Amino acid sequence: MKLQVPEIRPREGFADSYKAAIGAAYVSHKDAVGELTFTVTRDGLVEAARIARDQFDYQQLMEIAGVDYPQRPERFEVDYHLLSITANHRIRLKVTTSEEIPVPSLTGLWPVAGWLEREVFDMYGVAFSGNSDLRRILTDYGFEGYPQRKDFPLTGYVELRYSEAEKRVVYEPVSLPQDFRTFDFLMPWEGPEYRLPGDEKAVPQAPGAPSPAPPPSAPKVDAKAPPATPKTTDEKGDTGAGAKANKAAEKKSKAAPRRKAPPKPRVKK
Repeated sequence: MKLQVPEIRPREGFADSYKAAIGAAYVSHKDAVGELTFTVTRDGLVEAARIARDQFDYQQLMEIAGVDYPQRPERFEVDYHLLSITANHRIRLKVTTSEEIPVPSLTGLWPVAGWLEREVFDMYGVAFSGNSDLRRILTDYGFEGYPQRKDFPLTGYVELRYSEAEKRVVYEPVSLPQDFRTFDFLMPWEGPEYRLPGDEKAVPQAPGAPSPAPPPSAPKVDAKAPPATPKTTDEKGDTGAGAKANKAAEKKSKAAPRRKAPPKPRVKK
């Protein structure tokens, strides 16, 4: 079964019409892999976005993304992804800025820009003038630095832990002693040799688990005395029960029904 996806048709003549409409805000544009990107000035960003919404029917602001190029004088790019529902078409507006220069906010055109601008501010440190609630939205309270900057250390600046002494969450500078940064390159089925504090007192043992010892065999015992002779009674007096008991036993045995012998098989002559 083939999936049916909506076809995004190019808008013939749109690039020239939009370029003329935004005037001095236009810097450049590029059409690559079916994506149309316009680079505009920071001062003309709000007007360029308003023209795209009101005159060219790009009703929705779908996303605001940040990009960091540390080697450039204005290291940050802020990309605005716009969608036209009626024309089934997307464009991207792009502005550049530095760490000190803020970008005009689009919250007056799309209220959702407030949340999206907070994400870019939290991850990259890009400021947005006109955003009345520019706070961190993804990192924790009191976080230092901006994680998506390409000069941000992989281990961060501070580490978070819960302090039993203070009964609260505390931040401390990251400390990675070399003792805890041991790496091994053994095969996974061999396993590294980990030594815990106190192992130096243990008796050295050969690597690998010892083989189990065979169970000890029971010692052989030689019988010195012959087995006891079973007791038998040849005469009535040997029982030791007395005449009265012998007479009662004899009477009981006579009264018991005698067992009939099995009939002899007939043999035909």
